[in-house]
Amino acid sequence: MTTFSARLRPLFASLTLLLALPAHAASDVAVEIRNESEPVLCAEKDNVTIKAISPEVRRFQIEAAHPAYIAGLVRDNWEADWTACDMSGDPVFKAPVPPRRVTFYESIEYWLVGYTFETFWRPADTTFKVGDRVEKGLHLVQLWKLGKDKSYEVLVVYPQDGYWRARPMPPQHLGFSSYGSSFLFGPIEQDGARPVVNIKEIEFDPKTTSFKLAFKDGSSGTLTLDSVDENRMVLDAVLDKPVTGGKGFLALRSMYVTEFNNDVARIALREPGAKGWREEKLMPFTGGKATDVWMGRTTHSRHNTSSPDMVFRNFSKDPNPPAKPAAKK
Repeated sequence: MTTFSARLRPLFASLTLLLALPAHAASDVAVEIRNESEPVLCAEKDNVTIKAISPEVRRFQIEAAHPAYIAGLVRDNWEADWTACDMSGDPVFKAPVPPRRVTFYESIEYWLVGYTFETFWRPADTTFKVGDRVEKGLHLVQLWKLGKDKSYEVLVVYPQDGYWRARPMPPQHLGFSSYGSSFLFGPIEQDGARPVVNIKEIEFDPKTTSFKLAFKDGSSGTLTLDSVDENRMVLDAVLDKPVTGGKGFLALRSMYVTEFNNDVARIALREPGAKGWREEKLMPFTGGKATDVWMGRTTHSRHNTSSPDMVFRNFSKDPNPPAKPAAKK
């Protein structure tokens, strides 16, 4: 029999995570949060799409934070689950160059490396730059960061479709943590059944740990690694102009098959003027307006058990960072 305290445990975990979110300046824009998710049986297909839409937003933050249960997790599970999956209809494009690995940048703290695979689902025409080095045809670029004992992969981008994955440094008791949900940053288009961001060029600046993106529609944006530790990663995102026409400027892409087999299962919104957070299951979520959005899990999943929760927040019309408090004399 399930005890009353056991039934309340997921709620307590969710509230603990929300209360643990770092203090920050209030958003000056409430964005539309739209749910375009669809049910699937295949755990390796992204069927979850949560879009943020606003004709005003120029700046915001993206956060990847360990799930509330991470301290009690003793075994992770990140193996692929191809049950009920049929990928035979996916498009396939042969790479313009043989498979390879390219090291763009190395320092004591960071390492940036790119990969070209044999095939990808889209043509490989996006350019990637670091200083004077220019590469085409890369399907994956990884950013690694030195931890206490070794380097860890913390951020990846797929330049050809605009998908990003982020995660904090792993907790010491695990030594590893999984990726899970992806996010899209920039003007979101539709390519068949998949939302994408069409990128012409990405340039990495090691001095600021930032990625400058030139989108194919002529607009641009910058994604900067603000901080990363064993609790969370925070990314600052800036657009040169708002994304209009009803298109999303930010989206979560993930998967949900069941409550016990997913990368994201719940959503919480901080709605303008509300006295508390609105929390509910993600798949039946009907949308709303929000200044902060949390998407994650409160119970263990058999798929990417340690993968981070994602938070979208600090939506602003102002592309400039908020002024820092004056130092006390």
